[in-house]
Amino acid sequence: RQRWRADGRALRKLPVHVGLVVTEEEPSYADMASLVVWCMAVGISYVSVYDHNGIFKRNNSRLMDEILKQQQELIGLDYSKYTVEFANQDKTGQVLNCQSTLKVLSPEDGKAGIVKAAQNFCQLVAQQQRTHTDLDVNVLDNLLSSTNGFPDPDLVLKFGPVDSTLGFLPWHIRLTEIISLPSHLNISYEEFFSALHHYAACEQRWGK
Repeated sequence: RQRWRADGRALRKLPVHVGLVVTEEEPSYADMASLVVWCMAVGISYVSVYDHNGIFKRNNSRLMDEILKQQQELIGLDYSKYTVEFANQDKTGQVLNCQSTLKVLSPEDGKAGIVKAAQNFCQLVAQQQRTHTDLDVNVLDNLLSSTNGFPDPDLVLKFGPVDSTLGFLPWHIRLTEIISLPSHLNISYEEFFSALHHYAACEQRWGK
């Protein structure tokens, strides 16, 4: 645990929100749980788990159980001191960092968020608090942030051979650094931390 914290502090920059995107057909609960626990262990505040078939979301209790198991195995008796909010289920479970929040997402979450933001804007127009000419990138971004409750991802780790994020939060990742890894299966902590190190060394130009 001390090594993970030291690793997180040693990075020039640490992402606040990491998206873990699996494009492989058979996701591994154990390997995804390890990735989630490592994210929290190095000090990442928000984690999103996503697969394009919605398998993790449909079986989020199984994923939660695996996270709790991994967390107890990795940090031992201290695990009872730490909690994570599972944002989808409105309940908490014991896991590594009391300030970490996890969302388990599927393709409809990204589309639904945009639809909800559009509905909210239309309601404001109907109430004469906005006009249709007010709609621009910044307004939509603020509406999406208010419905999502998460900051936009700083980093997406995409696992698998598909050269696409397959619908993961399409609006929120327009400025996100995306790092592709061959597979999440049997991934090691060294591979995970190497990706964080790569992110820390990137100079983000924000489209300039």
